Amino acid sequence: MKKFINDPAQVLSDALTGIRLAHPELRVDSTNRVIFRAEATRPGKVALVSGGGSGHEPMHGGFVGTGMLDAACAGEVFTSPTPDQILAATVGADSGAGVLHIVKNYTGDVLNFEMAAELAAAEGVRVESVVVADDVAVQDSTWTAGRRGVGTTVVLEKIVGAAAEEGLDLDALAALATRVSESGRSMGVALTSCTVPAAGKPTFDLPEGEMEVGVGIHGEPGRSRVPLASAHEIARMLVDPIVHDFGDARGDAIVLLSGLGATPLIEQYLLYGEIAPLLTEAGFNVRRVLVGDYITSLDMAGASLTVVRADDEFVRLWDAPVVTPGLRWGA
Repeated sequence: MKKFINDPAQVLSDALTGIRLAHPELRVDSTNRVIFRAEATRPGKVALVSGGGSGHEPMHGGFVGTGMLDAACAGEVFTSPTPDQILAATVGADSGAGVLHIVKNYTGDVLNFEMAAELAAAEGVRVESVVVADDVAVQDSTWTAGRRGVGTTVVLEKIVGAAAEEGLDLDALAALATRVSESGRSMGVALTSCTVPAAGKPTFDLPEGEMEVGVGIHGEPGRSRVPLASAHEIARMLVDPIVHDFGDARGDAIVLLSGLGATPLIEQYLLYGEIAPLLTEAGFNVRRVLVGDYITSLDMAGASLTVVRADDEFVRLWDAPVVTPGLRWGA
């Protein structure tokens, strides 16, 4: 295993130190492993809190900042943050207008966020939650009941983050978040396994001439293991299940193609060049596209495609300025 680490057991703590030193616009609570905006949530603004296991950077800590999250909890690698962490993030981010929890559908995340919401309510903080379950690859997986939560989470945090900056109240934001969540579908493919630092070896064995179609972002099995194919063929493997799951629903869309950690941008753009005409052929009018590493799986080579059916409100909020370590556009 070749990695830039000191002690495998201290990877998260050491990484949080680097984040604190690199980004003065953030405040890092090293004890609770929570990343906040440096400035407190302004009075009257609903706070957005998310989080999950580390290893998916820039999600979620890289999305803390103006136009997106107010706080993010960092669990150990591929491990849910604890209720105490989530409670610290929730209470610390609240300005009196309430908190929206954005949760990916993994059993540990869902249970721990639910417990933290109950604890926060006991302290007088009102919390609403949205659970993202957008992976069409499998219905149930290693760590989930129901579909896994993946790339739609990024789109949701961007759209709802913009709406929170505009001053929408908690009920309106929860309803908007639910609409975005229900509008998204994702599908991934892996060319290699990832290596969890504490394990020191690949999570699963994937021979040189094979790939995993429908892989999860923790290395969970997908739909099938098939011979390595061309980018043209892989694009079809990603697009077809999403299109099929949408049924007759087509129209305007926001599209995210995320690398899984070890796929160069040149390959990501090459792959998107194959995906775009397939989406058009299927009846989607792609209005906005984001290509890059946004929800990763440590050092896994592969990609995840997300398609979110978008109305004009979604597109307008998508275009709002954002300033975070993980996303920067607008002024």
